[in-house]
Amino acid sequence: MTDFSNMGNSPSHSVALQIRSIRALLMREVLTRYGRHNVGFLWLFLEPMLLTLGVTLLWHFTFKEHARNLSITAFAVTGYSSVQLWRTTAGRCIHAIQPNLSLLYHRNIRVLDIYFSRILLELCGATAALVAMLCVFSAVNLIAPPDDLFLMLVGWLLLGWFGAALSLVLGAGSELTELVERFWHPVSYVLFPLSGAIFLVQWLPSAYRNAVLWIPMVTPLELIRGGYFGGSVTPHYDIPYVVSVNMLLTLVGLYLCRLAEARIEHE
Repeated sequence: MTDFSNMGNSPSHSVALQIRSIRALLMREVLTRYGRHNVGFLWLFLEPMLLTLGVTLLWHFTFKEHARNLSITAFAVTGYSSVQLWRTTAGRCIHAIQPNLSLLYHRNIRVLDIYFSRILLELCGATAALVAMLCVFSAVNLIAPPDDLFLMLVGWLLLGWFGAALSLVLGAGSELTELVERFWHPVSYVLFPLSGAIFLVQWLPSAYRNAVLWIPMVTPLELIRGGYFGGSVTPHYDIPYVVSVNMLLTLVGLYLCRLAEARIEHE
């Protein structure tokens, strides 16, 4: 690992140290997970792309008649790619410290750096997979190009922020108690159908539309689908609520990271 001990203590140097530490951890994580052989780091986006492609094909042949005037392929791609953005990212951060415990002996490596490196890796992989599939499917005229890229980007960024904040909470929490891992797996399966990945809010009875927006993933999914399908859908969303949830999760996650780091140092 690079030795940064001779650098200054100014804020700019601290930021530079943080960036270089995370970059080094990113490279280590890629090599450890994917190796140097075959396609190597390309699995970073090929893996989520293949998973999404499998689900897309299943939905295409199973639910095509239920998609009304929407492309079931585009519906599946935007839905399942979004699920991977928060569920897979969170799962990768659970018990992420133990395999990297020796790295914490370097004074410039912190618990937060390990989580940030895994979060960035998963977010980049999910984003690359989505972009690749949209480009390929659009090129072969299987789906139409997105109607409003800006609206899609807003939804994707909100969902990515939610996934990152949730990852900090679950990752640090898993170092404090084993109940987090046991709790998360069943909950993640329950949240999948409730996250907006397999429905639009406009399809629900009006009495339930406001209630389902309390689930933080629904608003970003509605923005993504609204940006993709344009006037073909009527998105329902509550951006201030999602921003508030993301900020709260971020603060809780940072606090739990401090507790986890203190516990590791004590041990």
